[in-house]
Amino acid sequence: MLRLGIGLLCGLLAVVYFGAIAWFGRRLLESGSISELVAVVGLALSIGLFVAGWRLVSRYVLYLVKVAHIAVIAHVIETGEVPSNQIQYGKSQVSEHFTEASALFAVDQLIKAVITQFNGAVVSFSSLVSIVPNLQKLVQLLGKAIAIAASYIDEAIIAYMFTNSDQNRWRSARDGVVLYGKNWRSVLGSTLLIVVGMYAVAFVLALALIPVATTLGSVSGQYQLLGWAVVVGTIVTIYTGFLKPWVKTVVITTFLLESRETQPDSEMMDRVAERSERFQELVGKADGRSAEEGSQPPSESIASGDGIR
Repeated sequence: MLRLGIGLLCGLLAVVYFGAIAWFGRRLLESGSISELVAVVGLALSIGLFVAGWRLVSRYVLYLVKVAHIAVIAHVIETGEVPSNQIQYGKSQVSEHFTEASALFAVDQLIKAVITQFNGAVVSFSSLVSIVPNLQKLVQLLGKAIAIAASYIDEAIIAYMFTNSDQNRWRSARDGVVLYGKNWRSVLGSTLLIVVGMYAVAFVLALALIPVATTLGSVSGQYQLLGWAVVVGTIVTIYTGFLKPWVKTVVITTFLLESRETQPDSEMMDRVAERSERFQELVGKADGRSAEEGSQPPSESIASGDGIR
């Protein structure tokens, strides 16, 4: 409900922001104060400011709420019990594992880079394109879908970090990536399926809401702009407040259940390293080494007795 509430707030802000810009820009155009070229440039700048502000809020506010949600999901899957105060529990887990938002963000970005490289190495359609050249566009779409899926899989690995008693966040992240390497087929397959389904639902939703803008547009041009603002705000609300959290819950559940019966091992660790250059950096951080010192084979980290079998 908190995620949905934030989604509603973001949708409302989007409606107010773009509605105000559309109204103000139309008034200036009708009065002759600005030309159409200036209006287009102003619209582009307004969109740029909105995107920049959205990224800032997403990184330092929405991101922490999202990770707290991940911590609650992980707790429910592992124990079968829902915390009596989910918000407080999620907040305490985030503060316990990550002292600051930048540390959490750094771990997530490195995990995402490793997963993206690994997926690109294990899922290749080059041979298919060489056989059927006309499938190139379809293959490109599949590649983009896999890249989007990586943004959900890294969240599943963060969920594993909350279930891992190891207080070294880099070591927990490394183990989570290794477990993904052992279960990538089932996890990536289910993730791709629901990601494609999510975007299909969003597309259908957009088509269903378009008549709202056109109906208001039949009244006047100003109402049509308001209608489009409502359409955009509604889609943002449903996408951020319901669809994305639901997809994340399914992916995290799949990953934790699939990896429950497996343990990270040095053999898979080396396989992941062969398919991802950034994994070496993650291993180095897990062992307390710098990136320059991280050139030794990843499997050698088992000598430190850090839990890898």
